[in-house]
Amino acid sequence: MALEPHCVIAADHPCLAGHFPGNPIVPGVVILEAVVRAFERWRPDRRLLGLSVVKFLIPLRPEQPFAVRFADSTANNIRFECVRDDGRPFVQGALLLADGEA
Repeated sequence: MALEPHCVIAADHPCLAGHFPGNPIVPGVVILEAVVRAFERWRPDRRLLGLSVVKFLIPLRPEQPFAVRFADSTANNIRFECVRDDGRPFVQGALLLADGEA
């Protein structure tokens, strides 16, 4: 695995209002946005086409720190994993990359 940027989704993030009142969890789309941004910093020379697979394992709470890890799978796929500071992975998946790019 490579690159482990540490991220935190702030409790005042606009998407958290209503997701879920009294028991907030970070929406998957916000977590995946953090994954994409981390990938773009790690491999600015690669073009991301999408996510080929994503599995949400456990919820993430606002203000809960996490790291994003990447590992090469194939020429066109990069595996990723989001891990909470307690060591528990909460999202796993793969990014689909454009052909023919170094």
